Amino acid sequence: METEFRNKSSGSMHDESEVPSKTTASYNVEEERELTRKYDICLLGPLALMYLCNALDKGNVGNAKTAGWDKDIGLTGNQYYILVMVFYVPFCLFGTPISLLAKRFSAARVLPIMMLGFGSMSLFSTIARGFSQVFAIRFFLGIFEAAMLPGVLFYLSTFYKRNELASRLGIFYAMSAISGAFSGLIAFGVFHIRHSKYKGWQFLFWIEGASTIIFAIFAFFWLPRSPYTWWYLNPREKEIARMRILTDSSVTADEKLSIRDSFRSLESPLYWIWAVVNLTFGVPLASVNNFLPQIVASLNYSTVKTNLFTVAPNIAGALTLVVLTFSSDYFRERSIHICIPLLIALVGFIILGTIDVVHHKGTAYFACFLLTMGAFAPSVLVATWYANNTPQESRRAAVAGIMVAIANSAGLISTNVFRAQDEPRYLPALITSAVSGAICFILVAGLGAWMRLENRRRNRAQGINIKPQDVKTENLGAGPDSPLFRFMY
Repeated sequence: METEFRNKSSGSMHDESEVPSKTTASYNVEEERELTRKYDICLLGPLALMYLCNALDKGNVGNAKTAGWDKDIGLTGNQYYILVMVFYVPFCLFGTPISLLAKRFSAARVLPIMMLGFGSMSLFSTIARGFSQVFAIRFFLGIFEAAMLPGVLFYLSTFYKRNELASRLGIFYAMSAISGAFSGLIAFGVFHIRHSKYKGWQFLFWIEGASTIIFAIFAFFWLPRSPYTWWYLNPREKEIARMRILTDSSVTADEKLSIRDSFRSLESPLYWIWAVVNLTFGVPLASVNNFLPQIVASLNYSTVKTNLFTVAPNIAGALTLVVLTFSSDYFRERSIHICIPLLIALVGFIILGTIDVVHHKGTAYFACFLLTMGAFAPSVLVATWYANNTPQESRRAAVAGIMVAIANSAGLISTNVFRAQDEPRYLPALITSAVSGAICFILVAGLGAWMRLENRRRNRAQGINIKPQDVKTENLGAGPDSPLFRFMY
């Protein structure tokens, strides 16, 4: 007998093949909870530590500079800022192709190999001298680190459902914020070392580079290619994993890579708006990631205190990120949760740009907390937003690479507005970051409102009342063009 779905508000009748009701998969809540617990411990845990190493190796020059690294290797003028900037060129260019390689050959193999590369670059930094040598190291560091975030975004989306992804990415990305605190603590310790031959910053590069290489080797042999081939799962759990993904993540489980189809999403104006969103939130994010130690140093603290005082703001940023992403998953809402931290960061930039930071150190330091609490969360939530609305795996891999590359390209803007001649206030950089964040807020609020209205329009036109979670993603082969598609906003 044919199953029917009745819309209570309209009273109309529809065949289930046209309008699926909420599906009841053939597994229970306890089985699903046990599976996700395994994911969280055995998959998310190692990935989070990988990203901690990634962030440490990317940002350790900021801590090293406070200990005189730039002077010790002979940098002059704006050369330090050029070295920060050059990282972003390959970081942007190689993100998408390496992400597609991760889709083709498995992120479980590609990402640890890239990790081995950027750990080696950190080790080479201990012996590099002169602008040209460090320039080459920073360039290759950008290549090796390019696919970490988009690769993990795609990888996790093949394990977790849409309403689970933001919180897991939040835990993963919190390691970037924690790395700022962790690197500050490491720097605080090693900069106390007095050695006749080696500088404190050399110990910093050596410790962070060596630990990255060791963990990369472990990750290569530990991470599973997919949930369906993971030795750690029993046959029942593998089948549950497949049903979960087809219900609320992907059109096809373990889809084969199609280069031609991968870029079809770019035909939609929606993704171009997301591209601008990524660029505009990327400017304040890059400013905080790259220059927080310099912003704190402008308060005229000693080298040791400057690195120590970066710890608390980064921890506050990590906690705020985790709270917002868990809340976003719980309420199945993205745009409002993105707007909240954008406003927080905007207030922080305005405070730093309008006060005398030396005479109002307490207020300025409080503003540093606002910067980290507001800058980190949008990256994760925007990434989750477009991933949730891209059910095709090949397209999701390509979109992740492109969008993260665009967000990272904001680092080119940030590094060009943080100039030596603007020390210690960096007023042009603060203004640029604030304006960029304000533009992002307007775009996100507008796009979220449009998605809400579009979902209502589709429901009225079809005489039904369904939400994104009411439709299996395996029935959404055309993505947003599918009649039953509803935006996760």
